[in-house]
Amino acid sequence: MENLKSKSLSLANLLTSSSSQKLIIFLLTGLILIGFGVLSYKTSIFSSGDKVEVLNSVTDDQNNTSEIVVEISGAIEKPGVYKMKSGGRVDDLLIVAGGLSVDADRDWVTKNINRASKLIDGQKLYIYSQSEVASAKTSGGIKLDQGVLGAETVNSSRLVSVNTSSQSELEKLNGIGPVYATNIIEHRPYSDIQELVSKGAISQKVLDKIKNDISL
Repeated sequence: MENLKSKSLSLANLLTSSSSQKLIIFLLTGLILIGFGVLSYKTSIFSSGDKVEVLNSVTDDQNNTSEIVVEISGAIEKPGVYKMKSGGRVDDLLIVAGGLSVDADRDWVTKNINRASKLIDGQKLYIYSQSEVASAKTSGGIKLDQGVLGAETVNSSRLVSVNTSSQSELEKLNGIGPVYATNIIEHRPYSDIQELVSKGAISQKVLDKIKNDISL
């Protein structure tokens, strides 16, 4: 009888031990699954963030590749029409075109060409040679896109280009303040002085005041 009870107790202990092990295994399995779920969720969030950054990067690259078309001629090594990045400077165009030729009047370029000014779509830049400058000085000066040759003569004065001058240069004109200067820049380029009025940059009254002091 005692042997029977002992065997029954051993069997009960075995069953209890087996159930405990199963419970422990079940709990551990559950914890592992929960851990994987949390890790997968966090990984999904980080991956999503990386995708957004890549998309923004592509968009920025596309914006930076917009182009404008400009022309440069005269005393330059490689005159022609060039595609330039939007926001490029005059100096960038001079470099692409091979630089000034040997007969370019470098003194005139220094006085009349603003290498730091931004290029405008459809803009044309002409570089004058030494012979052209000398001829202009002899004849009393001629009007140019970038200014007036022979600026040192009594009746000649530097003209302000409405297509290439900076805001501070435009504000030096009679009747042109910060608002008008900004309007002039925003409505560029101009193929004719009268377009300052037709495009709404300034009024006819203001144009009458500055027409003798400006050029294209």
